[in-house]
Amino acid sequence: MNAKVIHFPTRPTRLSLRLDWFATDRSVLLGIWALYFALRAAVLLIDVVPSSDAEWYYLRAASLAAGHGYLDNAGQPTAFWPAGWPIALSLVFSRFGTSLVALGLFNLAGSMLIGLATLVLGRRLFGSEGAARAGLLLLAVYPNAIGYVPLALTEVFYTALLMAGCWVVVTRTNRYQLVSAGLLFGLATLVKAQTLVVVPLLFAIDWLRMGDRWRRLPGLLAEGLIVVALAALTVLPWTIRNHTQLGHWVPVSTNGGYTLLTGNHDDATGDYTPDTPVVKELMARPGLDEVERDAEARRLGLAWMTAHPDRFLELVPRKLMRLWLPDGEAEWAYQAGAPGYERFALVYRAVRVVNQGFYVLLMLAFAAAFFVMIARRRRDGQKWMGWWLLPYGIALYPTLVCVVFSGQSRFHYPVMPWICMTAGWLAMTVLGRMSERRIPRRALH
Repeated sequence: MNAKVIHFPTRPTRLSLRLDWFATDRSVLLGIWALYFALRAAVLLIDVVPSSDAEWYYLRAASLAAGHGYLDNAGQPTAFWPAGWPIALSLVFSRFGTSLVALGLFNLAGSMLIGLATLVLGRRLFGSEGAARAGLLLLAVYPNAIGYVPLALTEVFYTALLMAGCWVVVTRTNRYQLVSAGLLFGLATLVKAQTLVVVPLLFAIDWLRMGDRWRRLPGLLAEGLIVVALAALTVLPWTIRNHTQLGHWVPVSTNGGYTLLTGNHDDATGDYTPDTPVVKELMARPGLDEVERDAEARRLGLAWMTAHPDRFLELVPRKLMRLWLPDGEAEWAYQAGAPGYERFALVYRAVRVVNQGFYVLLMLAFAAAFFVMIARRRRDGQKWMGWWLLPYGIALYPTLVCVVFSGQSRFHYPVMPWICMTAGWLAMTVLGRMSERRIPRRALH
């Protein structure tokens, strides 16, 4: 006698229901956004006077807003440091007045755009609303990202431009959209001259992720060249201005050679070290104008690298460690420019310690996600290459730059939203796997 067995559906686990709620409920997304905004608005209540690099950018923006032009501290035309951020900030100052309040609100708007880009790119790259929300949540509570909002540094504005440019390329449906990508990458190049390194990385991933690679290659090369050409056209007016006012062709700025030398000389440690004898001697050398000094710094740096290849290679691991191991450098700006720092020094330091621990967890998740994604895609019969590789391409960009120049933890700031979205995907994947534990099903014989 045969008995027919009827299986009833498995009851969802509590964790599975919570993950579904997290990924689908509108109130969850609104709550994440509220937290994201509130933390960044709250940090604007801290009074931070611009110092070091931030002071230079702030004063240049004030000069431009007042109609005096892009001048150095002596009142002479300059191209020292890329001018994109001061130019953008000067437009805000000319409309709302030169103040730290205007600066903070502009950065707050930029940070909201970064959050939006993190969410929409997380959806696109990983195909998961839950992963995108988790990435946004991780970025929302990331202390170092919050700490930059009141500062007159390039990081927030630059990251927004970089992510927007990547979004246009990733989601494009026709070549006309590449005009927007070229403009965005051009503006980003005016903020950080090495930005165009990202464009070939971006199109290389696009090339690898689909079939018919050799048939698609000419078209992708053409699209990449369109973006680079339009970016160059965006930068061109500034280049012409430099030639007109300085008498030399300076594509973006006159600090490239100086930055190269600070990372490559006898006393170099792998970190950005501008106060060494070779650098001080060059800066004090008479008879050189700004452009000539930068060219001489470049010559000295390249000559040292050629003469000391073993020492240069020895510095590479140190540069990478300076770039990727520490985090929380926003605290330095508060230490230098916040009047109440000494009174709350223990609080600042505690936040720095918590931030470092949080950062380590993010980086471990970022590394683990690479292998988990490959295993998952192979298990599902998918090609292992896809847009999910873009965060790793973005991480490769400052890595390549620091190998040649120097390592600073500040340089990895634009990568952190990408790391957060990848860590968010891993967290949801692991939790989703845990939620699949099966409860014994009831059976009726």
